Amino acid sequence: MSATLQHDPDHLGAASAHAAEAPLVLDTAPPRTLGFREQGAFWANLGVSLIGFSSAATVMVNSSNKDLALAASFTAIIVGTVIGTLMLALAAIIGTRTGAPAMAVLRGLFGTRLSYVPTVLNIVQCVGWGVYELTVITQGAQALYGGVPRWVYVLAAGALTTAMTIRPLGSIAVLRRYVAIAVGVSMLFFTVQLVRHGVHNPGGNNWNGFLSATDYVIAVSISFVPLAADYTRHSRTVKGSFWGTFTGYTVAQIWCYIVGAIALTQVGGDPNKIFSTFTGLTAGWVFFLVLVLREADQSFANVYSTAMSLHNLFPRVDRRWLAGGIGVLVTAVALKVTTLGANYQTFLGLIGAVFVPLLAVLAVDFFLGRGRDGWDMSEQAPTRWLVLLPWAIGFLLYELISPAAFPWSWWTNFWADAQTDTHIHPTFWTSASLFSFLAAGAVTLALTPVLRKRSNAEAVASKDAPPKDPTAGDPTAGDAATEA
Repeated sequence: MSATLQHDPDHLGAASAHAAEAPLVLDTAPPRTLGFREQGAFWANLGVSLIGFSSAATVMVNSSNKDLALAASFTAIIVGTVIGTLMLALAAIIGTRTGAPAMAVLRGLFGTRLSYVPTVLNIVQCVGWGVYELTVITQGAQALYGGVPRWVYVLAAGALTTAMTIRPLGSIAVLRRYVAIAVGVSMLFFTVQLVRHGVHNPGGNNWNGFLSATDYVIAVSISFVPLAADYTRHSRTVKGSFWGTFTGYTVAQIWCYIVGAIALTQVGGDPNKIFSTFTGLTAGWVFFLVLVLREADQSFANVYSTAMSLHNLFPRVDRRWLAGGIGVLVTAVALKVTTLGANYQTFLGLIGAVFVPLLAVLAVDFFLGRGRDGWDMSEQAPTRWLVLLPWAIGFLLYELISPAAFPWSWWTNFWADAQTDTHIHPTFWTSASLFSFLAAGAVTLALTPVLRKRSNAEAVASKDAPPKDPTAGDPTAGDAATEA
C-alpha cells in the first residue's frame, strides 16, 4: 500500500458501481462509488443521534454546575460543531486522497509499527461508542414499549448493526435514499412541537463556561475523525468528500443539539427524562420510532470502523469476520451495561485530548510536510518516533487545561500539581481543543524540515538496499497499489 491506492471511477459502469462493495482485505483498491449526496446523507445521519439529544446537557451546564444562558449554549453548539466538523472534513480529504482506511493512513504518519498505538486507542474508543449506542437504542425502544425484556432489544439492535457492517456501501446507499428523508421529517416535527411548548432560559445571562461547553461539542465531532477515512476513501472526488462531510454533519449536529437543549429545558435539565418529552407529544411516538431505528447507523459506523482498525493490525483477515466478531463483542458487553453511567463527559474529554492533537499532527504532516512527497503506507513503513513529540505535547496541554475527571486521587493530584508547577490554569478564555490543536500543529510544522530530511534519508537507504525475496510476505501485497 503506497501513498494512494489506485482507482478508476470511470471504469465502473452504473450497474457494477451499484453492486461494488468495500474490499475484504487491506491491500485492495476501494471502489469509488460515493458522491456528495451519499457522503452528505451519511454524515447527516451520524450527526443526529439519541445520545446527542441528552448530550446537550454537557453544553448547558458549566463545571460549577451552573446553567449557561440558552444563547451561550446555542452559540457553543454552533461554534463547536463548525470547528469540530472542519477538523473532521480535513480527515475526510486525507481518506479520499489516499484511498486507505483511517488507521492505515497513520502508517504514513507514524510508520506501520508505531501506528498500532493510535489504532489500539481507536479500537477502544469505537467499542466504547458501540456499547453506548446499543444501550441508548435499547433505552429508546423501552421508552416506546417497555413490555419486552431488555435483552431482546439489545440482541435485535446488535444483529441489525452487524448485518449492516457486512455490506457497508449498500447500507450507506439505503441511508441516503430512505433513512435521511425520514429523519429530516421527524426532526422537523419535533422542532415545531417543542417550540410550540415554549423555550425556557434557565441560565439567565450566564456565559461563564462557554468555551468548556464548546470543547465538549468539538470532542463529539472529533470522535469521528479516526473513522472518517473508512468511508471517504470511497468518495469519487475530494470536493464531494469535503463538502458532503462538512455540510451534512454540521447541519445535523447543530439541529440535534439545539432540539435536545430545548427538550431539556422542558424537563428541568434531566437527561434521563428527555425521551419522555418526545414520546409525550401527540403522535410523537411515530417519529421517535424512526429515530430509534435510525440509531443503528451510529452503532454500524463504530463496529465497522473497529473492523477497519483491526485491519491495520491484521491486513489479510477478511473484514467480514472482523466486523462479525466485533458485533458479537459489542452486543455481549451491551447486555451487561444497563445504563450509560455518569462518565460520559470524562469519555468525551479523553477522546478530545487524544484525537484533537493527533489530527493536528496528521494534517500538518500530510498537507505541509512529508505527505507532500508521498507517504509510505506499506507494511514496511519505517517508524517515525519524532512524530510522537507534538502529539504528546498537544495531549499534555489539553489535560492541563481540562483534565479528564477520572475518580482516581492520584490522577487528580497529578494534574493539579502540574497546573501549579506550569502556572497553567483554566480560565474563561481557555479552550483545551483549540490550544492543543494549535500547539501540536505548530510543533509539527517546526519539526517538518527534520521529519522530511529523515524520511528522505530512509527512502534513499531503502533504494540502496538489496531487493527482497519476491516470495517473502504477502504475494498479493501491492498488486492494487500504486504511487499517486
